[in-house]
Amino acid sequence: MDREGLNKDTAGDGGNATHFGFQTVGTSEKASLVRGVFDQVASRYDLMNDLMSLGVHRLWKKALLDTLAPRPDMRLLDMAGGTGDIACRFLARLPQIGQGTEKNTDSAAIVCDANAAMMEIGRARALDRGVVSGLAWVCGDAEAIPLPERCMDAYTIAFGLRNVTHPEAAMAEAYRVLKPGGRFLCLEFSHVALPVLDRLYDLYSFSVIPALGGAVTGDVESYRYLVESIRRFPTQKALASTMWRAGFERVSYRNLSGGIAALHSAWRI
Repeated sequence: MDREGLNKDTAGDGGNATHFGFQTVGTSEKASLVRGVFDQVASRYDLMNDLMSLGVHRLWKKALLDTLAPRPDMRLLDMAGGTGDIACRFLARLPQIGQGTEKNTDSAAIVCDANAAMMEIGRARALDRGVVSGLAWVCGDAEAIPLPERCMDAYTIAFGLRNVTHPEAAMAEAYRVLKPGGRFLCLEFSHVALPVLDRLYDLYSFSVIPALGGAVTGDVESYRYLVESIRRFPTQKALASTMWRAGFERVSYRNLSGGIAALHSAWRI
């Protein structure tokens, strides 16, 4: 992708206000509001992903892992990794899991999330699957990752960037922790590129998803926020522009399911 034209559409929020869905809130409030959402839905989060997407999120995550092409010497940071879905998929693709334990940050994969409730569920599920080595769990913020610079080979963030208060700060942190030659991948809901699909998707999103969330989790408002946060998220080109400004090279993206989701890729050179 060229740099030409990317700066016409930007991703950052300025000043002391930001958005929480369609609401305007103070920048100091958003993180706690987002934590409250995920505290509410943590126990049913993975189930709702299957129901809301009719299972298609699994294909999107497969596309992310196919693009990443895990190898035995790769160390992955999965930011906003929540229940560890991406990290466990990553480990499953390795010929052998690293020798670390869940308390060892030399592990092959590190799940980092600001929400402790999500990680508690993820850790329990990983143990149930027999994943007892190669995986570490770190409670931390995408805007201030508690890891040293240039320590990771790959950074992934799936359906998490739109919940960050300052996406540009998260990009800068991703760049900081990646080694030269490191890969950045962001899988996120995006802007539908097909004229008919966009209207159908809007109808489904605003009518079905909050009602489904209410029926399954008892929480309509959290899923209304989910839908609104997707609509407030930057366009594909805007996000690419933010990645360029953070210092990344070879920035690209591809639409999945007509742009319902997009997979963004970049490298720290």
